[in-house]
Amino acid sequence: MNNGEIIRSKDNAWLTYARAVRDGREADAIFIEGKRQCLEAVRAGTAIDFCLVSETYDDREAVEPLRSIARDIFVVADRLFNSISETKSPQGIIAIAQRPDDGRVKLIESLLTCLIPTIVFLSEINNPSNLGAILRTVEAAGAAGVITSIGSADAFSPKANRAALGANLRIPVWQKAEPNDVIEFAKENDLVTVAAVVSDSADHWAVDWKRPTLLMLGSEAHGLSDEIADTADLRVTIPLANAVESLNLGVSAGILLFEAVRQNRKS
Repeated sequence: MNNGEIIRSKDNAWLTYARAVRDGREADAIFIEGKRQCLEAVRAGTAIDFCLVSETYDDREAVEPLRSIARDIFVVADRLFNSISETKSPQGIIAIAQRPDDGRVKLIESLLTCLIPTIVFLSEINNPSNLGAILRTVEAAGAAGVITSIGSADAFSPKANRAALGANLRIPVWQKAEPNDVIEFAKENDLVTVAAVVSDSADHWAVDWKRPTLLMLGSEAHGLSDEIADTADLRVTIPLANAVESLNLGVSAGILLFEAVRQNRKS
């Protein structure tokens, strides 16, 4: 750890910067909190600028891997650490890391090596926990990566980080994309565009998921807009029983992606 004294002033420059990152006021940095999240960042090879640990934190299993890659590790008085934490129950360790590069170029590279040739486009997904869960599902299915539209939550916010458990750091993510740019991207790279809608379309297992595909999903509240859905080559629906109107977005993404996994394993 840093050999300096324990930080006891709320006006300390490192703490001030950490709060700014936590609150989304530093565009080039991300706020990672908790042992598991920090270790996932190490596993992903994330560039970590510095770490903050609470005065009474003594988990060497978390600190040692960070020590070798973080520029500094600062000890913070417990009272102050709790005021920086983004969670109700602080876990005693925070990493301030560099935001990953825009993933647009890496998406094409990933299509050549992924298990299923599918990129997921999320339109106006403003719930960071839902977004993080979908990122985790995309990685678990072996899909190529994710595109999020303008108006979507930040895939690297503290809440998204917790839900993604490092998936957002390991798979390509292109954020704040204009829908027209995404459609053009799909055409340029010969992707079949598939819009997930609630009714009057093909059952999800009837689609050929072995082809390079852009799967387009909308928010739970509003679904995919007609403007975007009308650009799709195909529309797909998950058939539901018992008059259930819709599924959680993360569940829907999982069903569609793992149907793609099933088909690609058979080929």
